[in-house]
Amino acid sequence: MPTEAVPAKRKPSVWRSFTEPAAWTMCLLGFSSGLPFLLVSVTLSLWLKENGIALKSVTMIASAGMSYALKFLWAPLLDHWRLPLFTRLGLRRGWLLFAQLGVLCGLLLMASFTPHRLQPFVLATLLVAFMGATQDIAIDAYRIEIAPPSAQGALVATYSLGYRLGLLLAGAVALILADHIAWSWIYVAMAAAMVVPIVTTFMMREPAVARPRPPSWRMAMRESVIDPFADFFRRYSWPIAGLTLLFILLFKLPEQSIGTIFNPFMRDMGFSKTEIGAVTKIYGVWIGIAGAFVGGAAVARWGAWRTLGVAIVLGACSNLLYLTLLGNQGNLAILTLAISGQNFAEGLLGPPTVAFLSLLVNRQHTATQYALLSSLVNLPGKVLGFFAGGLVAIMGYGGYFAITVISMLPAMLLFAVLWPRFGRDRPDTDATPAE
Repeated sequence: MPTEAVPAKRKPSVWRSFTEPAAWTMCLLGFSSGLPFLLVSVTLSLWLKENGIALKSVTMIASAGMSYALKFLWAPLLDHWRLPLFTRLGLRRGWLLFAQLGVLCGLLLMASFTPHRLQPFVLATLLVAFMGATQDIAIDAYRIEIAPPSAQGALVATYSLGYRLGLLLAGAVALILADHIAWSWIYVAMAAAMVVPIVTTFMMREPAVARPRPPSWRMAMRESVIDPFADFFRRYSWPIAGLTLLFILLFKLPEQSIGTIFNPFMRDMGFSKTEIGAVTKIYGVWIGIAGAFVGGAAVARWGAWRTLGVAIVLGACSNLLYLTLLGNQGNLAILTLAISGQNFAEGLLGPPTVAFLSLLVNRQHTATQYALLSSLVNLPGKVLGFFAGGLVAIMGYGGYFAITVISMLPAMLLFAVLWPRFGRDRPDTDATPAE
């Protein structure tokens, strides 16, 4: 459906914002973004484990999603270079279609090779992860460019809904189907699902943003690569900027360190793939959506920074719920309790994270700066996930979950240090700080 940009000077009501065509276009793009994420991480880890791959190797291969943490490296291309074969679609839609087609082809290659041909299978997995990360860059830039800050809340909320529906399909539905059909056919079905967002990309409109061409190659390199990074430190000063980046690196570590170890842990606790899919991926997704709406309302009421601090603590502490499964293996009631707490906390953390990162971005360098900041959020968790299997082998699941909770302490110390700078930001302002 065509996407109309929200007028910059109009502040629509909350409910009207959700009825804008742009909001529901973002829902479909969110689905496109969420679908490949689990297919190269959590869901993939179970496919690998069932093929006899050692747990240490499983977590390493399933860390292909680290591409999402490194996407800032090629984000400047999406701001300044048009793809020759997609010129008629425009900058944003051209890159988005290119990435979506790459995800579709990569999933088909994974289905074709299967883990029995491990080397080409890993290369296909890396292709899906790279194209999925590229898609996220294009979607984030598109979202920011079609609406002012006052309308971003509705776009983020509907994007989150679509994203979690993508996770539902790639997580719950995939796991349940895996009890009945081959994994390769599941990945073919996931590739077919990418047709819906591809059609959406053709139908939506390119953002009306003027992008003057730099007069020389040297100037283009400076504007696309150097200025976005230097600008952040100019606006916030080196001490505050450095502490802020360190905080961004650390605050989601407890949540993201669970990813690659989750499905192997569930299987070791005696749950079937259907139980894992039904409880953790179907029921859990809707609990996560509820948490996201609560998080969005909290941001509107108390601002991003205050909500972020509460969500960090709740998210880290929710990991302790998994310790209850160690003495109650196969108990669905305990599993439901653990998933309820963890998914609600994870959903709660989403809106303040996006709102806080958006406040830090200078709109002159939207795509590159947002890609950098969102990549830094994911990087430490991906690194820890790479070594998760080895850590579990040394200290057991209990020790590993305890470490993930303790890892929130450095982030909360930085939160207290940065409070004087960001604690005064209010939810009723659209101004980007320190312009």
